[in-house]
Amino acid sequence: MSSITRLGTANTYDNALRQLTTRQSQLSKLQEQLTAGKTILRPSDDPTGAAQAERARTRMARVDTDQRALEVQRNAMATAESTLGDAVKAMQDFRALAVQAGNTALTAADRASIAQQMTTLRDQILGLANEKDSNGQPLFGGLGSTAAPFVDQGSGVTFDGVAGQAATGTVSVPATLDGHATWMNVPTGNGVFAIAQAPGTSTVYTDAGQVTNPSALTGDSYSITFSVTGGVTTYDVMNTSTGTAVASAQPYAAGQAIAFDGLSLVAKGTPANGAALQVSPSTTTSLFGVLDSAIAGVRDATSSGAVAQNIAQALVQVDAGLARLQASRGVAGDLLNRVDDIAGRQENRSIQLEADRSRAEDLDMVKGLSDFQTQQTAYSAALGSYAQIQKQSLFNFIG
Repeated sequence: MSSITRLGTANTYDNALRQLTTRQSQLSKLQEQLTAGKTILRPSDDPTGAAQAERARTRMARVDTDQRALEVQRNAMATAESTLGDAVKAMQDFRALAVQAGNTALTAADRASIAQQMTTLRDQILGLANEKDSNGQPLFGGLGSTAAPFVDQGSGVTFDGVAGQAATGTVSVPATLDGHATWMNVPTGNGVFAIAQAPGTSTVYTDAGQVTNPSALTGDSYSITFSVTGGVTTYDVMNTSTGTAVASAQPYAAGQAIAFDGLSLVAKGTPANGAALQVSPSTTTSLFGVLDSAIAGVRDATSSGAVAQNIAQALVQVDAGLARLQASRGVAGDLLNRVDDIAGRQENRSIQLEADRSRAEDLDMVKGLSDFQTQQTAYSAALGSYAQIQKQSLFNFIG
């Protein structure tokens, strides 16, 4: 006995309608995906993919924040490097004026005029030290506030910032430079010891001196006192730190080296009886103190010997100040290179994160269009099938 499977008209209608509804829903979703260009329209579509895309977006936002902070730091360092370049140029002009002032043919009025030009350059350099970036932050304030870090008190320039350099964000690139190290840390003398005329001494002067035997240096202070007896000039060297004599009644000859305890200096001029030179360990002073001393040495010198001594000392310290500025400029340049390196790494990271996000949620448009066309064809077929089923009736088979 054969089995006959019978399908009711209503059941056939329901199956066809379900197929049609499914096809229509799939077609609508594909159309949404094509419009948005994404495979994930809502987290429920693919929770894992949605989480991956959100994680990539969060990291991209963090990188973008770091890139903006880095651009601020780049601009600050570029401004600092340019400002230091201007300061170096002004210092070179200042040095040229100091050399010019050493001409013994100049009158006191001539030197006063040169001193005024040097003062103008000194004020210009002070202005550069207080330069600010585009956000109003002092370039050389260190860890200080937005107030001008270098204050001219009349008796000298003081540093009102905080030594050090400030870094912002997570990239650890300073947004400011250490103004104290740049402008307030110039070694006196030749960097090892400094020579000065004792009060009342003006007819003998020296060069900056040099180290001849580092192992023999004591780090003590000395006095070189000249004596003139019967037209013969001699000198005594006293260690003023220990109170002991180092050399006694040594014959003096202008232009010959005076050497002791690992150092030497060349004295010139005609020292008067009792004239003295003082030798002390090098310390640090501010660049503005160097400039002020040089200006005073040019303006207030009362003899050619005093001018020569003042200019010799000034040039050594101006050169030391120039070296500090150039070193700080080099630091700014290195930081700019570092910023470029970090920016390159951040850009690569951003590209990688964008690729991760795209893989997680973006639609392959070629595949999406192909799927849409396939689904559209299937929907049309389902629609035609449903239309045919609707026409079926028992009366069609009653003849």
